[in-house]
Amino acid sequence: MPFGERIDTHAHLLPPFYRQASIEAGQENPDGMPELPNWDIETHLNLMQKLNIAKSILSISSPGTYLIHGDHIAARELTRSCNDYMSVLVSQYPSKLGFWASVPLPDVEGSLEEIAYAFDKLNADGIALETNHHGVYLGDAKLASIFEELDKRHAKVFIHPTTPCIVRHDNAETIAATPLAQFPNPVFEFLFDTARALINLFVSGTVARCPNITFIIPHAGGALLPLIERFTSFGHLVSADQILTSQAIKDTFSRQFYFDLAGFPFPDQIKELLLYVKTDRLLYGSDYPFTPERAVIGLADVMMREMPKIWDDEKERETILAGNARRLLAS
Repeated sequence: MPFGERIDTHAHLLPPFYRQASIEAGQENPDGMPELPNWDIETHLNLMQKLNIAKSILSISSPGTYLIHGDHIAARELTRSCNDYMSVLVSQYPSKLGFWASVPLPDVEGSLEEIAYAFDKLNADGIALETNHHGVYLGDAKLASIFEELDKRHAKVFIHPTTPCIVRHDNAETIAATPLAQFPNPVFEFLFDTARALINLFVSGTVARCPNITFIIPHAGGALLPLIERFTSFGHLVSADQILTSQAIKDTFSRQFYFDLAGFPFPDQIKELLLYVKTDRLLYGSDYPFTPERAVIGLADVMMREMPKIWDDEKERETILAGNARRLLAS
């Protein structure tokens, strides 16, 4: 089946120096994965050609650029190197590539500096944030100035899951929460951490306080959707000032959120997502190279086979594969 033209808003890269830094930091098996995948720009562009991907928006995946807990200097340097590297790639292939810039959270001061650099010097398409940064979850009050700055800049924020993390009350250390260590965390812990971060963003009032941020959520929302009615019903127990309803969440999704379809949204997960969002909020995502080329092609085949069962209008399918991303990136 021929692949319709698409724009990939969920694509990763591993610069050689990032791979080396990861290994030196003990992250050669990130998030319980068997290895760091191989990556080079030529192979990536070749895959794009095979799948008729007109443009890919690159980002550094989990565990991000803050690899050693407490080492702000190393994190700032690695973050800057990664952002500069992505910017150079975009300058070489301006019609084919864009990027979500990294920030060295939980270093707030360094992250504010990097946000300014990424937008003002590198013309980044947006900012990539992890669901938690060494146990500091999105929506935490410690990150208020980060979201205030992103809101001022009308930023696009791509949220990517990572290993769940617990911070001890004395802040002495962080503990990776991997209760079923035999499974790599991307199998399902990533989806749970996506839900955890998004719930905290809503219940904390962060989303409401930042109406100018556009959020891009991976993997069709992860495990969030079945929990919306539940957390909106109990949210007042956490924050009396933040009254949420499932309808309010839907309304916010329609204004501020996009959801990529990386992973396995077909044939079932997509049905629940469509209870909360319309077609104009869906994006294509490959998750390459952490999803290997063979799997990316296989999942694209599944998508092309399943989409006509939901959307019989070819124009709607084209909108999901590329049109929505064009509108998002142009805004």
